[in-house]
Parts: sequence; C-alpha cells; structure tokens
Amino acid sequence: MLKDMVYDEFQNTVSELLLYNRSILDLLAKSQESNARMNRAVIKSVTGCGCVKITAQKKKIPSEVPLEELRNLLESHLDGKLCDGCRDTVEQEIGHALFYLAALCNLLDLNIYDILIKEQKSLRTLGLFNMA
Repeated sequence: MLKDMVYDEFQNTVSELLLYNRSILDLLAKSQESNARMNRAVIKSVTGCGCVKITAQKKKIPSEVPLEELRNLLESHLDGKLCDGCRDTVEQEIGHALFYLAALCNLLDLNIYDILIKEQKSLRTLGLFNMA
C-alpha cells in the first residue's frame, strides 16, 4: 500500500509543478528531449568519462538452447560501472524522464501506478514470451 502512495504522491507533485508545458504537444516534445538527454548521459559515461565501455558484436545464439537459458548467454555489452559523477547525471536524467512520463499520465487522466500494475501482470502472465 505504501508503494502505490509513493507513485500517487509523485504523480500529484508533478501535476502541481507542471506549469509551462501543459500542452500535450509541448509535453510530448519535452518527453522526447528528456529521453535524448538520458541517452546522452549514458553515452557520455562511455565517450567522455570512460567509466563504462561498450563491447558489442553480433549475438551468437545456439539453436538448441531453451528460451529460459538465453538470459545466461546474452550480454549487455557493458564493461565497467558508472562512476559516482556519471551515476548522478544518469539518475538525474532518468528522474526528468519520469517527471514527463507522470505529466503525460496526468494530462491523459491515467494513473502511473495502475499502468505499472497492469504491465506487471502482463509480464507475469506472458513471461519470457512477452518481449521475445
């Protein structure tokens, strides 16, 4: 029960603070910009700081491996960990993205917690086949 209150409180706070970008068009543009800044923060941790390295190659998936075991075979292509500075920047940008997501929910009269619960149920029902 406490978790749904946290989501609702966050969504209500966003509603109180969102003044300038109340137009759905402005909000969609700001959301896209926020996601781009989040992506850029991750990229800068690789290209600017170097605390994280990306080592990628074509995925080699054996045909006889069960779907449940693919998790153990597929890699994230990341080496290293975010340093404190990069972690703070990425967290801040994710926070901004969450702000605009909550604002979008508010404008469309949706509850972010309810959406999360529905998605969780869908994930549990479909399991590995949900995203495959």
